[in-house]
Amino acid sequence: MQNLGKENHSSVSEFILLGFSSEPHVRTALFTFFLLLYLITLLGNGLIVTLVYLDSGLHTPMYFFLSILSLVDMSYVTTTVPQMLVNMVHPRRAISWGACVAQMFIFLVLGIAECVLYAIMAYDRYVAICFPLHYTLFLSHPICIKIVTVCWFISIGGALVYTVFTMRLPYCGPHNKINHFFCEVPAVLKLACADTSLNDQLDFILGFVFLLVPLSLILASYVHIFASILRIHSSHGRLKSFSTCASHVTVVTMFYGPAMIMYMRPSSWYDPEQDKMLALFYNVVSAFLNPIIYSLRNKDVKGAFLKVLGDRGTAQ
Repeated sequence: MQNLGKENHSSVSEFILLGFSSEPHVRTALFTFFLLLYLITLLGNGLIVTLVYLDSGLHTPMYFFLSILSLVDMSYVTTTVPQMLVNMVHPRRAISWGACVAQMFIFLVLGIAECVLYAIMAYDRYVAICFPLHYTLFLSHPICIKIVTVCWFISIGGALVYTVFTMRLPYCGPHNKINHFFCEVPAVLKLACADTSLNDQLDFILGFVFLLVPLSLILASYVHIFASILRIHSSHGRLKSFSTCASHVTVVTMFYGPAMIMYMRPSSWYDPEQDKMLALFYNVVSAFLNPIIYSLRNKDVKGAFLKVLGDRGTAQ
């Protein structure tokens, strides 16, 4: 049986991504919807990166990390959505074995980076609110650069472990149809013609490290933050601090919840239709909402936008 598995694995040169509905009119509607969502996501996150770069008033650790998050979000959706759009208009919906591995690895690098970045941004708010006089000392620009560099090293290392342990398994043709819109670990593992119990244990351990640990750090940071906010005598100051943190809490909730369900549940709970919805939420929807949440609730970003528009109008 092992020999047969190896032979079949060597013959699997591509996977078929089943994606969403096979009804032509439904796929046309979905194509239009996701194309608009993708373009708006790129525009919104690209605008934040541009504003942070152009406006010196946004050259602070908070906005530096926000610009990195926006770059990650733009890359994150670009890893999955263009492939999904192509598959909606192409009848075969195929992806080569090598492209599947590459997509899985890049998606995981960016996903883990996002998990770590949310924890970094919580630490930034913790220092800013609990130790305002030491803010520039604890989070100087060189320190911020080092923090982001460590974030990328952690992300690449974690993604390598996930990808290697998933794609080392034999995949038996002709069962090469992935019931998903991209090559995500839980969906791909369902096609393996070998015991995946080791992968299930590994996924839980990695989920604990890359999801629960950052989430615990975020929760600990916000316990201290809210305790400090309650000690502020000015009601205006309390309101401003709560408003600043509310956007981060909203983003964290809608990202970590679906991701933890996807990567930390038993494999027996696998539900392909539910998984597609969960993946859409933490991959596409969160990247779409991030710039809206941060810009609409943030006077600095709105002010920088009006300032850039004003400068361009004056220059003309």
